[in-house]
Amino acid sequence: MRLSDAIEKFIKAMLTQDEQEIELKRNELAQYFNCAPSQINYVLATRFTPDHGYIIESRRGGGGYIRIFRMEHDTSQQLIYLLHERVGETISSLESEHLITQLAERDFISPDEAGIMKAAMCENCFTLPVPAAMKDALRARILKSMLLEVARKSKTIQV
Repeated sequence: MRLSDAIEKFIKAMLTQDEQEIELKRNELAQYFNCAPSQINYVLATRFTPDHGYIIESRRGGGGYIRIFRMEHDTSQQLIYLLHERVGETISSLESEHLITQLAERDFISPDEAGIMKAAMCENCFTLPVPAAMKDALRARILKSMLLEVARKSKTIQV
């Protein structure tokens, strides 16, 4: 068995049916498998992606960690669509408002969450002296982060 396969199998064994979320230390995992931390990064980047039904959250540094969340299948499919097709690399204020409204109408998010998300995406929040394209790219990143958090918090999202 290849090292990448062993690391993947180990992580997936920790993510049981009852345990949808785990927290790991990259360096400790690398020591356990007697490999470089970059090998752990490779496995996470290639085998624990939203396309595979996982969300990765990490913090680097001394107290750093890796959190891995398993998404329900329907959640994963909807999330992939939203992140890649609807949001993409940039999104305008109006497009983000329409998307958030649609998510609330489909009960993907609550009306309160929609209000907060719209407030964070509004044009007034991006009154920086930078080009519009940069504002739209920043807005897309923030919206993607919010969508990932909503997906992580909801074990199942009905569309």
